[in-house]
Amino acid sequence: MAAALGLVSALLALQAGASASSLFSLPRTYPNISACVNEPITYSCENTTAIQNTCCSPTPGGLVLQTQFWDTYTGLESRGQLLPKNSWTIHGLWPDNCDGSYEQYCDLSRQYDRDPSPSVLPDGTRVPPYKGPGVDTFVAEFGRLDMLDYMNKYWVSQGSPNADFWGHEFAKHATCTSTFDVACYGPDYKKNQDVVDFFEAVIRAYKMYPTWELLAASGILPSNRTTYSLSQLQNALKAQTGAIPYLGCGSNGTVLQEVWYFHHVLGSEQFGHFKTLDSTTKSTCSQTAGIHYYERTPTSEREVRLLP
Repeated sequence: MAAALGLVSALLALQAGASASSLFSLPRTYPNISACVNEPITYSCENTTAIQNTCCSPTPGGLVLQTQFWDTYTGLESRGQLLPKNSWTIHGLWPDNCDGSYEQYCDLSRQYDRDPSPSVLPDGTRVPPYKGPGVDTFVAEFGRLDMLDYMNKYWVSQGSPNADFWGHEFAKHATCTSTFDVACYGPDYKKNQDVVDFFEAVIRAYKMYPTWELLAASGILPSNRTTYSLSQLQNALKAQTGAIPYLGCGSNGTVLQEVWYFHHVLGSEQFGHFKTLDSTTKSTCSQTAGIHYYERTPTSEREVRLLP
């Protein structure tokens, strides 16, 4: 953490003394997908022939999930790790296979998870814990302090430092998404470019679904007294997204904790069009009992929409 803060401080000092033109010469992070203009245009999982250039469409993980958490505390409040007021938080961007199965930790040369889960893959392969610098330093090295600021506001972990959670999501999921393969960045690839590009894509997808506002606009607000039915929650989200997402609940299906939005993607996961689909995973929320959408612990959240 100290190393990351030092790097960020150095970048801030560098930017403060730089010319205006140099501030806009940050290294690019997007892939080289110029060849995709010659590929057939089709949504992932809807192609009738094999995808030839997997940099152009997520393959085989073409059922793409944008996932979010509703946590009420972080466990690291004393370190200043707080949840964003009036907002759900990012969980990740997952590449499920078209049949609903999934792969994980597909490239151990890009394994940045300090506490892999699982630590042993189904084929017996061991996933070694990562011991290097946090992935937040990768973002800082590309000069993307704006991205780091956003991630620390909206991609907040419960029980671990934020950067450890981000590393977990990249290692477990992005390495199984073909459009983030190192080869997709061409001969000018810079180390960790794919990591920063993945984080950018996660943020872009998350912004499609302001879950707190979608529910609030239908009169569904966090409450320690009121409960809601599963159909109320599903219908409120479907009315604005066109599909029923997966809703995850704990405590025998009575406490709302997460939402997953399902998609097929036309184009790359970075820039393509996300077509929202009904969830292929059955909700773990009760269909009969009232569901609690609990208020946050006041000392566990902060207003992040104001300028620092």
